[in-house]
Amino acid sequence: MPTPAGHHHHGGYPHAHEFLGSGEASHWTGRLQWALAANLGLVVAELAGGIAIHSMAVVSDGVHNLTDVPTLAISWLAVRWATRLPTSEKTYGYHRAGILAAFTNALVLIFVGFYIVWISYARLRHPVAVHSLPMMALGALALLVNGGTTLALVRGRRDLNLRAIVVHNLGDALSNVAILAGALIIHFAGFFWVDPLIGLAIGAMVIWTTIGILRDSSHILLEGLPKQMRLEDIANAILELTPVQEIHDIHVWTLGTDQYILSCHVRIPDMHMEESEKLLQSINERLAERFEIRHTTIQFERSGLVGQDGLYMPRPLDSASQ
Repeated sequence: MPTPAGHHHHGGYPHAHEFLGSGEASHWTGRLQWALAANLGLVVAELAGGIAIHSMAVVSDGVHNLTDVPTLAISWLAVRWATRLPTSEKTYGYHRAGILAAFTNALVLIFVGFYIVWISYARLRHPVAVHSLPMMALGALALLVNGGTTLALVRGRRDLNLRAIVVHNLGDALSNVAILAGALIIHFAGFFWVDPLIGLAIGAMVIWTTIGILRDSSHILLEGLPKQMRLEDIANAILELTPVQEIHDIHVWTLGTDQYILSCHVRIPDMHMEESEKLLQSINERLAERFEIRHTTIQFERSGLVGQDGLYMPRPLDSASQ
């Protein structure tokens, strides 16, 4: 019996391979709630204290930490949404919620970073007196909160959404160390220009650390090929299996963290249905073993006149020009 011209197969459903299961989601939402409350208190302390002691570094750090509040709130919602089951309208569930949160957070941080750089540069040109001892106390408080948040969430950094929080708070903690060092310099040497210089460095650091997250999250939202994969390697892995003759309309993308999806058309000779099912199983086992691709939609097509052995489309740009 020949195989049907439109034979589809769906591999293991993504929920079986998701990084944050329901138990883990509950664990991380609890930690995110704690981090949200701590950051709210820190923002109030830094903004009020920074204005009172005329410290641009502390005010800049307070503005920076203010962005953590919506960031943590969005991330908390994203972790909860990612565990929701698929619906008739959202057939893949809510796995992209975390990626969308990371993208939104990165955009906010980019703008905040430029704002801090601009304000700090203006203050660097016209330094003002800063009260160093309260600056030390606020820097130590901020270091305690940001360092604690980083340690609380670092184990979840494989998830892009949580990684955005970890990177952000790690940068915050490093900036708090700089604030403490700057307060000591101001206290003993009286160099008030150190304060806006630290603010300038914090702003530049915010921009630098978020570029990678913005790039990765936008790549996923645009259905880009996972960066650690090469399309020709995936196609060749399937073409190595007998009797596959051609692959076309091949697409690979990321649904959520460590959740990869593939769809393609595979041209094979006429064969019994049972043989085509075995071939389909072999293809899926190879994709899962070599590339961690566990959700596939593969359509078998009857072979005709094949232009060349091992053809697959789309072809890489370098081979397409040869």
